Amino acid sequence: MCLFFTLALCCVSVNICLRVVMVMSIILKKDKKLICTTRCIEPPVELPQDLIIAYEISKMKIPILSKLPQFSLTPTPNNAHEKTEWGKFMNFLCKYDKVAFIHFEQYKFYILPPTIASNCSPVNVAYQIDNMFCVDTRPRDCESGSRLEESGGLNTAEVLKFHQGAHHAHQFTAENRNELQSQLPVKNFIRADPSYLKTLGQVHSGWIFGGIAELVDNSRDAKATKMDIFVDIIKLKKSGEDVPMLSMIDDGQGMNHDEVMKMVSFGHKQSNKDDKDHIGKFGVGFKTGAMRLGRDALVLTQTTNSRSLAFLSQSLNAGKDNIEIPIVSYCRQGQHMEVDISMQCEALAKYNLKAIKEFSPFDKYLIGEKSALFGGGTGTQIYIWNMDEWGSKYCLEWHNGLKGGSSFHQGDILIRSKRTRSRPGQISQKVPLDYSLRAYLEVIFLVPRMKICVQGTLVKTRPLANFLTQTVVKTGDILGRPIELILGFSQLEWERANCGMFLYWHGRLIEAYKRVGGMIHSADVGRGVIGVVDVTNLMDDQDGRVWVHNNKQGFQDSEPYACLEQWLGKKADEYWDNNFDSLKLDKDNCVFKPDREWVQCDKCRKWRILPSDFDSRKLPLQWFCYMEPFKGQCGDPERKMGPGCVNVSTKRSGYNCLSKDSCSEKMEASKTYATG
Repeated sequence: MCLFFTLALCCVSVNICLRVVMVMSIILKKDKKLICTTRCIEPPVELPQDLIIAYEISKMKIPILSKLPQFSLTPTPNNAHEKTEWGKFMNFLCKYDKVAFIHFEQYKFYILPPTIASNCSPVNVAYQIDNMFCVDTRPRDCESGSRLEESGGLNTAEVLKFHQGAHHAHQFTAENRNELQSQLPVKNFIRADPSYLKTLGQVHSGWIFGGIAELVDNSRDAKATKMDIFVDIIKLKKSGEDVPMLSMIDDGQGMNHDEVMKMVSFGHKQSNKDDKDHIGKFGVGFKTGAMRLGRDALVLTQTTNSRSLAFLSQSLNAGKDNIEIPIVSYCRQGQHMEVDISMQCEALAKYNLKAIKEFSPFDKYLIGEKSALFGGGTGTQIYIWNMDEWGSKYCLEWHNGLKGGSSFHQGDILIRSKRTRSRPGQISQKVPLDYSLRAYLEVIFLVPRMKICVQGTLVKTRPLANFLTQTVVKTGDILGRPIELILGFSQLEWERANCGMFLYWHGRLIEAYKRVGGMIHSADVGRGVIGVVDVTNLMDDQDGRVWVHNNKQGFQDSEPYACLEQWLGKKADEYWDNNFDSLKLDKDNCVFKPDREWVQCDKCRKWRILPSDFDSRKLPLQWFCYMEPFKGQCGDPERKMGPGCVNVSTKRSGYNCLSKDSCSEKMEASKTYATG
């Protein structure tokens, strides 16, 4: 590397001023290939001999370029090849209005496109100091990893912005900070005490499965096709103690560095885009869910081009006065993942990785083992330990399933207390959905697509409405918005003395067994009747406001919800009076089966109707659309129930009694219509 100093002579009256101008010889490269040797005039810091271009980005995406300080870069090619390559490079930037990005230490450099592209065009380079000093919300020196002196409320972004204008200020010292504090307006910013992490977990204090549901929602939003949820035992390095660790692994799209930052941030700007298939809305799901389940959580996520580690930990932050969240990001370089220096300097990455290894059970070998689970694909893995406790034990208990075992030997994760959630009018204590994760995940989604395994065995997810008998579709209008309700009867819920509405929002279960109408006042009225309704249109305002609690376990007290309760009560009472009351009084021993039996393809995840004469017990564990009895293709559309139709089941058993004919007569008198 050649370093030159040019003396500039300025004569003002009789005073002579000397100014030292720094000029450096720099070799510019891209993808480790030489572009051209250049001369760099007045850079803000002494640069290395080789500058590597990380990527190019549209100039329109960096609106602050015109406000940044600049220095010049002039080509000094050593041969014809370098001259040609420089011309190609300039032509590319000029033609597509691109900016070449370079990251060096705490500086970000932007090579601006020239006005006219040629093989000898000089260019300007804008630069700024990256916000690399912060591991937590306090500044941290990038090289030493030690925290810098607290700014007393000084906005770090403004400090950096001011510092970029100091052309030769290469050291960010305490003197610089004091100077900046005296020249910048003071703003007030809040401090996040680590105790706030525990407070976040109290969002799901009433029901711990709400925390797991938040993480399942994130996997669904990431378009995951499968998800594994299990608890196993791991050894803590500091204490040597064996503790349980909850693992949640999916094959979704994964998250890049910016998305990980958004996930661990305490809320983020809500998108105005209305995506009915997207559940995440409030920006707090991961934090509230993870901190309810345990004190420490590690996230390992991978996209096609990146991999990131994020550590949300109460153990790490114990005794500190601000929350620190270590994040390490990598980018793909060929077949390997290397530290992404465009997102953090190497010193910061090493510091964060060291913190993760020190305060978690994960060392480089275990991180490598878990990374190998991606198998070159994408996805997200969440590991939670120091799990919430119930007395001397843990809030959750878990049982591994047996391969090929019956439904009684399937793996499950249970709430240790096995308490039933409180609902107005409910007297039944047999509600497995309240304490069995397997039972909850069976009906968590209105139309389940994702394969979910709990403790190693597959959850038989099901669209609840398809597993009812005597089904009827009711349509209506609430506050000018259309709504559709599917009502039916469940023999199993009748035996458990359960009934009520299942309310879904964006395809996700928000309330289960909600009693309405006469169900509230009598345990016998509506017994066994189940309603399924998607209230997305009603509970989402056009101005972006939603009437759902941020824990997604209930609805706000609002006019739409009050009108919904009234409408559901009316329809449920009508349905009970017209279709079931007299029938059930005469036939207490009848066993009602679903109007149709359904099977889900293990490839396309679509639901197919089985013929009435087909024995579902003959189905293999893995079933596909081409198999009997469907013999179709995955591209065939799903069959849906038409609105306003009533399906009367012909599959009943246990009613061989003298009044069998009277039962048929009552069914004929109900004036229902069977669908084909």
